[in-house]
Amino acid sequence: MSSIAGSTWSGTHRFAAPRLVEARSIEEVQRVVAAGGPMRALGTRHSFNDLADTEGTLVTVTGIDPDIRIDADAGTVTAGAGIRYAEVAAAVGEAGWALHNLGSLPHISIGGATATGTHGSGDRNGNLSTAIRAIEYVDHRGELVTARRGDPDFEALPVGLGAYGIVVRLTLDLQPGYLVRQDVYAGLPWSTVLSDLDSVTGAGYSVSLFTRDWAGETVPMAWVKRRLDVDGVPDAWLGAHRRAEQVPIFDLPDPNVTLQGRLGPWYEGLPHFRVDSTPSAGAEIQSEWFVGRGDAPAAIEAVQAVAGRIAPVLQVSEIRTIAADELWLSEAYQRDSVALHFTWADDAEGVARAVDVVEEAIAPFGARPHWGKVHHFDAAAIARVVPRAADARRVFERLDPDGVFAGPALRRLGLR
Repeated sequence: MSSIAGSTWSGTHRFAAPRLVEARSIEEVQRVVAAGGPMRALGTRHSFNDLADTEGTLVTVTGIDPDIRIDADAGTVTAGAGIRYAEVAAAVGEAGWALHNLGSLPHISIGGATATGTHGSGDRNGNLSTAIRAIEYVDHRGELVTARRGDPDFEALPVGLGAYGIVVRLTLDLQPGYLVRQDVYAGLPWSTVLSDLDSVTGAGYSVSLFTRDWAGETVPMAWVKRRLDVDGVPDAWLGAHRRAEQVPIFDLPDPNVTLQGRLGPWYEGLPHFRVDSTPSAGAEIQSEWFVGRGDAPAAIEAVQAVAGRIAPVLQVSEIRTIAADELWLSEAYQRDSVALHFTWADDAEGVARAVDVVEEAIAPFGARPHWGKVHHFDAAAIARVVPRAADARRVFERLDPDGVFAGPALRRLGLR
């Protein structure tokens, strides 16, 4: 069956929407919305489910001039929502500024990434949405509206899932530029992770742990990204040893990982993948769940206990940390969180069974799913683990009373 809009980046979902508009200006977005009918915003297609789909029109803003504007006095950058993080990073980096963090791949649009709560890693780093200071969006009438941090109910909007309008521009917080060195360590004992998680994830500005099977005595790879002024890091760390060579993520087909083993600009060390490469495996399905930091060791042990049941479809898992925030639909709302990420094989039936296994194992810990990845939560399950889900729905219904931006996924999740 053909699809007007094609599929998501990895091909895991083919869009059912019968119409696609590739807008070239904000005014065109306004005209499309004012014409009426159900619609949803479409970014760089890096979700793995039907979150962006609609029975009506998909509107993509990636073709609109990003018109990047840096305000040095305010410490902000404003740009079109369809621009990729790599492009924003290059612009602000050249001007001597930086973002607080980046996701594992810089290919994603700032609008789509923030709308779904996408994150990097770091004990004190909030997800990417926490940097949003202002949102410009086209509402259900086709009017251009600006919402700013501090406005009533603003906390419902940064991780807004496209539920209230089509976001066309974002203003993000900046900080002075900084340097990052990324190093890969092998042989970190799992016992240390379980008994002293603070020492493990606190060893760098951003730390990621990688495993293919959740088994054995040690974590195969720990990627430690440190903010430094002078080069030089320890060769031994918590029983692990530093790898001297450039290290890919196991045997995933693409070796084009970002700079390792020497100091460089923040935008070269914070992502895992270079923007000129194919991120991750390509042919894959992804899932991710978030648990409170205090529950993380027990949640990790729960996954280890079922590792054999998910092994046939698991390519790689990553463990990361995210600081708590006040954004209502953020996966880290009001709790410092640990994210358990799974890159699965491109096997929809096998992955569906594996997702059930993982969700059952970590259910006792109030795990929250990543909105843009494959999970099996329904409205009742979301209501149990997302404290402000009903409040967010009330804001969305008020801002979009006719349900223009609702969509089947949001109705299934109880958010519209």
